[in-house]
Amino acid sequence: MRTARFTLDPAFTVGEVNPRLFGSFVEHLGRCVYTGVFEPGHPAADADGIRTDVLELVRELGVTAIRYPGGNFVSGYKWEDSVGPVEDRPRRLDLAWRTTESNRFGLSEYIAFLKKIGPQAEPMMAVNLGTRGVAEALELQEYANHPSGTALSDLRAEHGDKDPFGIRLWCLGNEMDGPWQTGHKTAEEYGRVAAETARAMRQIDPDLELVACGSSGQSMETFAAWEATVLKETYDLVDHISLHAYYEPHDGDVDSFLASAVDMESFIENVVATCDHVGARLKSKKKINLSFDEWNVWYMAKTQAEVSALDWPEAPRLLEDNYSVTDAVVFGSLLIALLRHADRVTVACLAQLVNVIAPIMTEPGGPAWRQTTFFPFAQASKHGRGEVLDVRVDSPTYETKRYGEADLLHATAVRAEDGSVTVFAVNRSRTEPLPLEVALGGLGLTEVVEHSALADADPDARNTLADPERVVPHAVDGTTVSDGGLSATLEPLSWNVIRLR
Repeated sequence: MRTARFTLDPAFTVGEVNPRLFGSFVEHLGRCVYTGVFEPGHPAADADGIRTDVLELVRELGVTAIRYPGGNFVSGYKWEDSVGPVEDRPRRLDLAWRTTESNRFGLSEYIAFLKKIGPQAEPMMAVNLGTRGVAEALELQEYANHPSGTALSDLRAEHGDKDPFGIRLWCLGNEMDGPWQTGHKTAEEYGRVAAETARAMRQIDPDLELVACGSSGQSMETFAAWEATVLKETYDLVDHISLHAYYEPHDGDVDSFLASAVDMESFIENVVATCDHVGARLKSKKKINLSFDEWNVWYMAKTQAEVSALDWPEAPRLLEDNYSVTDAVVFGSLLIALLRHADRVTVACLAQLVNVIAPIMTEPGGPAWRQTTFFPFAQASKHGRGEVLDVRVDSPTYETKRYGEADLLHATAVRAEDGSVTVFAVNRSRTEPLPLEVALGGLGLTEVVEHSALADADPDARNTLADPERVVPHAVDGTTVSDGGLSATLEPLSWNVIRLR
């Protein structure tokens, strides 16, 4: 196997990592909320019904901004249903997932959950621009954020939350380009209502950060034209435009699946180009950043049948994908793609947090455990803070059906404030180890602190209720730094974290 190589130099950087890059997503879908985050009566539940075993794992995962309450759910959401005494909250049909929503967990409970996680957990609230509009968004903003002295801010205090929630980051709807979305709109229709909503919300608070809906995927027929039309209406009113992408193997094509990040990087770069084109046409010096606020491995092909078979149950088991080592390696590669574009991707939300295509799984009344995908995210969140160094690999390649020729090595590196560097690397070869040589330039690095790998002789190995620790990262021996260079060998089909100082 030919050696893969790249050079790191402190003079060549991408940009600072925004902590929001390690965000996640809680939607009222399946068991994400009920028997996931929230399960009154569980042996580990606190007085508010929050599962403390889940809280511990969420803290270990290292998530920051948490998007809520959807997702497709938000396009039928009446925020008023989710506040006030729980016994008075109405039960509603959720058209998005053909389920019944009890509203036992609502806005106040969401904010309380974030506070329990810690100060790193920031609210990211979505407003309903599907079945509702400007007025309802303003009412929610007043209830959530205004200190006191108005009908809705005083109502919040009456409900037990004297202090405002201080929500700074708001999504203007969800996937409004998608025909599946309740209240689906054309780009022109959505651009107008998003602009009207943004303008009105800024009249209350000009310092909000707002996310406009971009395309639900690069494969959408309206992709790029949608962004251009929406941004023409909203460019001076919003800060971010959203991207959503999910990946799964098609027809057993694992080699293409392993190269999924090729598509993700293309998606990011094409949206950046579209944003900057609109900015140039408007003669604006402003840069629109990207909010990749839904991303993951998701076996979507089976989801439609699952949802169609439902008859309005409450919190059924939906989208509970059980992730393999192969899935975790692809997942890690997607994280690398986000870090490689940290100059423009300033928000990203792993969808979702618990049970629903999630890194954390729970059993009602039982334990919580880590999926294979838990580990790359936790390691990236812990060690991927700082400045991303420009990584341009010279790698052996392989052929894929979906993406053509792809590098076997996918990598990035982040330099922390103390000068230490963490290399994140994936070997996409399913059968061969990959020798890696990294020239370390003027970084002054002399020691390998750790080389950790997630890999297994069985690429289909998984963590389950019966065997929750079947797959964990392991230490790799033989990785060295000498004469200004790093030498390592990446195991076949592996996610690697190499820490240097």
